[in-house]
Amino acid sequence: MSTINPPKALLFDVFGTLVDWRTTVSYTLSTQAAVALNSSSSASLPPAVRLFASTISWPDFAQEWRDTYKIFTISHSSSHTSKSKHALKSVDQHHYDSLVRLLADHNLTGLWSPDQLHSIARIWHFLDPWSDTSPALHDLSKSFVLCTLSNGNVSMLRDLAAHADLPFSRILSSEHFGAYKPSPLVYNGAAEHLGLRAEQCALVAAHLGDLKAAKECGYQTIYIERVDEEDWSVEEAMAARREGWIDMWIGLDDPRMSLGGLAEVRGRFAVGSGYVGGRGWGGIADSMGSVQ
Repeated sequence: MSTINPPKALLFDVFGTLVDWRTTVSYTLSTQAAVALNSSSSASLPPAVRLFASTISWPDFAQEWRDTYKIFTISHSSSHTSKSKHALKSVDQHHYDSLVRLLADHNLTGLWSPDQLHSIARIWHFLDPWSDTSPALHDLSKSFVLCTLSNGNVSMLRDLAAHADLPFSRILSSEHFGAYKPSPLVYNGAAEHLGLRAEQCALVAAHLGDLKAAKECGYQTIYIERVDEEDWSVEEAMAARREGWIDMWIGLDDPRMSLGGLAEVRGRFAVGSGYVGGRGWGGIADSMGSVQ
């Protein structure tokens, strides 16, 4: 990645990269459990359900829910090397099905009605953004085509963009390409859809596995480290950094970063106002310095 040959389009992973799913989902589960336990109909709940709902860690439950999504998408990516003739099961449907299954696993069946379950499962449409996301995207939109490239279904991504004020010029989902990331069908299909070569596209993500798959398809890569989002071990992440296939690395609490997060990406591209870092954005050497 260099100032001579910058990408024409920035494609964004969404969950964890642009939005803080953990806080929103944990809060929703906790508050809806409290509503259920204090409602007029709560007396009909089995004692065991009341006990487990009162003592469970809803943030841990939210993480389990998220983990089922990762397993679901990976299992559907490795088996799709050519575009499927059959529609993929949507992420919306997975979120509902896995919520029902997890509640049963935790002896919480009956805590919510079917209608309430559908409403809770749709919280993934209305996740709050990280504080740096919307302002930085608005500035970046002045210089780049901004596009989602997420496993979320189209309706979910549109709702998220509206809720979080994310100014995308295109909404692209794995749903368009008949496979889930990290299938190459998704990255190659997105570049083709935009009428660009892969090297004219940069994927922005908080997950090294996503970025590695994009790099193997010819994309430029921008890594934004977010709290508790990386699935790779520290050792694996350090190895990836040394190998240099991440073109721009935005770490957490790095003293060399003036802003951090997506605001730092905006600053590296010298887009928008208020950036005082003065460092440019010349790829891995500029973003890393020496590897510690």
